Amino acid sequence: MAKQKWYNDPKIAEDTVYWKPKTQVWFWAAVLAFAAALAVNVFIPSVEDVKLPGAYHTILGALLAALLLLYFFTLGKPDFRKKLYHKAQFIFAGGVVLAIWELLTTKSAIFPLPYFPGMSGIFSVMYDDRLLLLRSTLFSMRLFFVGMITGTLLGLATGILIGWNRQWDYWLSPIIKVTGIIPAVAWLPVALAILPTSFTTGVFLIFISSWFPVSSMMAAGIIATPKSFFDVAKTLGADNRFLLFRIAIPHAMPSMFTGIMTATAFSFTTLIVSEMVGAKAGLGFYINWAKGWGAYSKVYAAIIIIAVEFALILALIGAIRSYVLRWQRGILK
Repeated sequence: MAKQKWYNDPKIAEDTVYWKPKTQVWFWAAVLAFAAALAVNVFIPSVEDVKLPGAYHTILGALLAALLLLYFFTLGKPDFRKKLYHKAQFIFAGGVVLAIWELLTTKSAIFPLPYFPGMSGIFSVMYDDRLLLLRSTLFSMRLFFVGMITGTLLGLATGILIGWNRQWDYWLSPIIKVTGIIPAVAWLPVALAILPTSFTTGVFLIFISSWFPVSSMMAAGIIATPKSFFDVAKTLGADNRFLLFRIAIPHAMPSMFTGIMTATAFSFTTLIVSEMVGAKAGLGFYINWAKGWGAYSKVYAAIIIIAVEFALILALIGAIRSYVLRWQRGILK
């Protein structure tokens, strides 16, 4: 009974997720770290020339203000406060890294230009190239979502067919195994020769990147469904349609989301590589263009945007996963 109670207690289950120190010490250390990063940028003279140092000052000030607002927002809300304190050590490390990086680059040039620009220079470039970066980001996101959604939907269909039907498994499994070991970018020369535009080439490559992990994980989840689940359902009069849509597919959903997250990572890599060859727009094209001019501040600016986009997309997928698999709360460690 004690074990069953542990599994069903949401408070204990939440403690297994937010297990970092729950005191205020690390949070205020994080606040001080960002305050130190701001002080470094404001009060220490720069060795390197920065066009718009105020842009980075504003960003650091906004981050510092956001931390303080979060603290007051979580007053009287222990669940939110627990999450904030859990992240405090990581936030502290981020503030320290930003301060040290600026000291080694813009403030001292120990790490010299052009290969090691300071954050002040990077955010100045972001402001100067904001319209071009916005267009590049929109182009990349359109390419990513078209390829990713297409690959995910067809991957789910393929995985269901492989996991549920022996005949489809016989024909499709060898294809999955062969194409899965070939990196999607290896198809780039073939795709450029056959497909009419760089956009369709990118969509095809991202489709390949997402199709394999989604289909393989979906099939594995269906195959792993315990036989006893089907036996009990059949005893109660369930037909094959019920067995597939109410037992096999729900059981495979945790594996499905794992495949989608893996596909997202593969697709982002493929997106940038595909845009570096033959494309006339996108963040990959922007990075390749900036590298050709030795403008590494622009390269880092695009990399930061890519990292933020990737984090936001993973957070969105994670939120959908938490909602769909809410029945798992308190079960998994």
